[in-house]
Amino acid sequence: MTNHDSMGIDPQDAGKALHMMQELIFDILLATDGRTTDLLETILNEKTLVTVLRQEQAGGKASGRPVESPGVAYYVRESLLSGKKSGFIVSHNIALVHSKHVPPALFEKIASRQEGIGKAISSMGLQSFRKVEETGRRNGDEAVDLLGQPVSLRFPELRERVPFKKYVIYFGHAPGIEMLEYFNPGVIRHRLKQMLNRTMEG
Repeated sequence: MTNHDSMGIDPQDAGKALHMMQELIFDILLATDGRTTDLLETILNEKTLVTVLRQEQAGGKASGRPVESPGVAYYVRESLLSGKKSGFIVSHNIALVHSKHVPPALFEKIASRQEGIGKAISSMGLQSFRKVEETGRRNGDEAVDLLGQPVSLRFPELRERVPFKKYVIYFGHAPGIEMLEYFNPGVIRHRLKQMLNRTMEG
């Protein structure tokens, strides 16, 4: 059976190379102001599926967001993005949707919970732009949502700091959707494991 020694690869060097690869890929993921779903699907090598964990109205003092006027509301949406075939969870996402500043047709799609926000915007051909406000890494027990409330991330066997990105999607001059995405730090290892398995099987 082939091992690291017979291939002339020092296990310590291999570990360092994997760490550097992870850092590079996540740096790119956190820096982009485009659709992160496309990058995640490329890394995972499969299409993804959105699972909505909760979607509810927020507003007023309890949420820290003022109610602008009757009929105007904020909606909090918490969801997971996972591989359609593997079921591997690649990101845990929280969105704060400003109903007043989101196109009505898009808001209806979001309310139906049938697809991701980024894919819905793209499929409808809506004009929008994104502004990245914060990126970094947090311990799993430090994860919070957009309202500062603790979040229990759905990443199994979490042993590393979690990369995250916070950004705003604009459809006009006012923020339409605030997004906070936590990325599974194990996604690179997952993809490499798949590749190694295919190599051994082939």
